[in-house]
Amino acid sequence: MNSPSHVPSVSVSYAQTGASTKSNELGMRAMQERAYEKRGEQYLLIKSPPASGKSRALMFIALDKLRNQDLAQAIITVPEKSIGSSFADEPLSKFGFWADWEVEPQWNLCNAPGTEGSKADSVGAFLKSDARVLVCPHATFRNAVEKFGVEAFDNRLIAVDEFHHVSANPDNKLGAQLAELIERDKVHVVAMTGSYFRGDAEAVLAPQDEAKFDSVTYTYYEQLNGYKWLKTLDIGYFFYSGSYADDILKVLDPDEKTIIHIPSVNSRESTKDKHREVEHIIDELGEWKGTDPKTGFQLVHTSDGKVLKIADLVDDSDQGQRSKVLAALKDPAQKNNRDNVDIIIALGMAKEGFDWIWCEHALTVGYRASLTEIVQIIGRATRDAEGKTRARFTNLIAEPDASEEAVTEAVNDTLKAIAASLLMEQVLAPRFEFKPKKPTNVATDGFDYGEGGYDPDACNVGFNEERGTFQIEIKGLAEPKSEEAERICREDLNEVITAFVQDKSSIERGLFDEELVPEELTQVRMGKIIKDKFPELDDEDQEAVRQHAIAALNLTQKAKEIAVGGDNEEKGNTALIDGVRKYAMDVRELDIDLIDRINPFGEAYAILAKTMSEESLKQVASIISGKRVNLTPEEARDLAKRALKFKQERGRLPSITSADAWEKRMAEGVAFLARMKAEAANG
Repeated sequence: MNSPSHVPSVSVSYAQTGASTKSNELGMRAMQERAYEKRGEQYLLIKSPPASGKSRALMFIALDKLRNQDLAQAIITVPEKSIGSSFADEPLSKFGFWADWEVEPQWNLCNAPGTEGSKADSVGAFLKSDARVLVCPHATFRNAVEKFGVEAFDNRLIAVDEFHHVSANPDNKLGAQLAELIERDKVHVVAMTGSYFRGDAEAVLAPQDEAKFDSVTYTYYEQLNGYKWLKTLDIGYFFYSGSYADDILKVLDPDEKTIIHIPSVNSRESTKDKHREVEHIIDELGEWKGTDPKTGFQLVHTSDGKVLKIADLVDDSDQGQRSKVLAALKDPAQKNNRDNVDIIIALGMAKEGFDWIWCEHALTVGYRASLTEIVQIIGRATRDAEGKTRARFTNLIAEPDASEEAVTEAVNDTLKAIAASLLMEQVLAPRFEFKPKKPTNVATDGFDYGEGGYDPDACNVGFNEERGTFQIEIKGLAEPKSEEAERICREDLNEVITAFVQDKSSIERGLFDEELVPEELTQVRMGKIIKDKFPELDDEDQEAVRQHAIAALNLTQKAKEIAVGGDNEEKGNTALIDGVRKYAMDVRELDIDLIDRINPFGEAYAILAKTMSEESLKQVASIISGKRVNLTPEEARDLAKRALKFKQERGRLPSITSADAWEKRMAEGVAFLARMKAEAANG
């Protein structure tokens, strides 16, 4: 059996400034202070990573709206009951604020017994009462709006936590209700999310509604850069063949605090027996010694004499046992106890809102369809905790197997996993501010331009450590003209990149089309995506957004290439800062034409080639080439006959990766016929 191959993960190191965890005189951390500055906005969207303190930011804003902005009440709605505890009482005045956050027990409906219908009645009672704050699940809020109408919520603050659960799809009830509330324009809305990717599937808000929101963006880079302990975050993926449970110890280190997410039972990676998978993982780790009667944790004796405490959240056959395990994980007395638990095995749980600060490794088996879900899972490992200097996210992916019927699906999963990895690199990188190179440009305060300082005759690269922002001058760069295009270039480049790397034809061609002219992707394909995504922008603005987005993607990829090719650990660690600066300095002049000539998927292919077995890589290339080639069945049959003749003469079939154009064309014909045959068999 092949062992999984380790992809050189991007390893991003941060400065440990302590800034994101330091508080000001009102007891606010950096992100909370930034959000509080916009407390007067009627519609506010807070985009900030997991663990950055969004719930407390909301407390500060809500208290101000109740006292100083004459709102009658504040309603906080969360996707699941367990997250309601994030909005429990907080003695904010103890840290310098002018009021405490208090929720009367009867108005925290996340803790209340009863059906959703009776809880909706409780919301009605709250609306008529003098109470100020209510916390409830999304489902309760939806039912209450349906029951009492949007008018009943006038002059109130509606705060929606984990906002990515909302969608502009008409079938999404909460999304439709929010649109009604915004149209009526008699409420204030604060929306909060740690993973706001509209490119995931459905738009969260309709464009006209979204335009009403003012955004507070706090990046992953700012968050991690400002920690006290956590310095390095690694992202990698491994390929395996056979059953993942047999090879899991190749990526699972029993000495690291780990959350393992096993694959969904509907996925290709699943063995369809989730309980057996958990047993198998436990067997691989050591000898089972029973269950702790107090916590419900599984006790496993390893070969080096250690006893691992494993929380099994997959087994739902005994609800009493499961409740005991959950209670032990959430016990406030154990929050700062590193030794409380060693490994958590979960399926659908322990993603968003799950707070285990000691988690060092988020290990996910199988491809996850939603980028939002991946960001949430990575967020489990990015908490700051004493002595925890490194964290990692690993995606364990099944290698496509040529003999499998579902090989095309396997290839698609592989491509999607690569796309997700590219996006995470973008999310974790510093922000980019691009400027056209002009003779009138001067240095900007707060930016470090390297050893020689700002050079008026060169394309400069400045870096602001505190904000985690690059300022890069590019010759020939188009500037956005309208406010909306400026906002997209400032706030939403990752949205554009999301749509691009998840575009199947782009990633297939970028990885496997040897005759690719990169401009076909960077100009033509990216241009079409932007036209479809932002039809309201004129041609000039669409081109400006295109240039900014491709520059952000390609510079991150070039930085990664320099880092992965580095000779030492340290070079790899400061990858995305040193690499961007080095690349920009190595080319004599950074111009937009040069950036457009880079294949955005070139470095992803280099990593794939190092990690996937040669046979699997050829198989993937063959499947994708077979799909791409535009041939008629007659032409393909003719090519296949010639391929047989070629085989008789050379003793092998033509290769799809051959440098000889004719040999390659024959191989394309064979691949095309094989695909037609497979589709007919499955059809």
